[in-house]
Amino acid sequence: MESINDCMTRDHAACDASLERAADAAHSADWPALQREAGAFLAHIARHIELEEDLLFPAFEQSTGMSSGGPTETMRSEHVQMQPLFAQMRDAATAKDAAGYLGAAQAMQEILQLHNMKEEQMMYPMLDQSLGAQAAAAMVDECRRALDALA
Repeated sequence: MESINDCMTRDHAACDASLERAADAAHSADWPALQREAGAFLAHIARHIELEEDLLFPAFEQSTGMSSGGPTETMRSEHVQMQPLFAQMRDAATAKDAAGYLGAAQAMQEILQLHNMKEEQMMYPMLDQSLGAQAAAAMVDECRRALDALA
C-alpha cells in the first residue's frame, strides 16, 4: 500500500521535472514551450499546495490536535512566501523574459528543495503515522485522483 509520503514525494519529483522543462525552454528562448511548460508547472504546484492545505493538513490537525504553532503552520507560511515567485514566473513567461523567468525559477527551486525536504522527512511521515493505514490510504486515493486530473 502506498503511503501519503510516497505519493506526495513522487509528486514533488513531478513538479521538479516540470519546473526543469520550463527552465530548459527559457534557456533556449522557445517562447511557446516556455509558456506551456511554465503554465503546466504553475498549475501542478497550485494543485499540490491545494491538496496539502485543503486535505492533508486539516486531516493532520484534526488527528493530532496540532494546528496553531504546529508543522502545518510552517508549511502554510512557506506556501505564502512562494506566491510572489509564482507571479514573477507567470509574468516573465508571458512577457517572453527568459532572464526574469530563470531568476524566479532558480529562487523557486532553492525554496522548494528545502520545503520539500521538510515535508518528506517530517510532515508526510507524521501524517501517515497520525492517520493510520486506512485513513492514509483513503487520502492517497483522493490525492491520486486530483493529481491524475492534471495529466
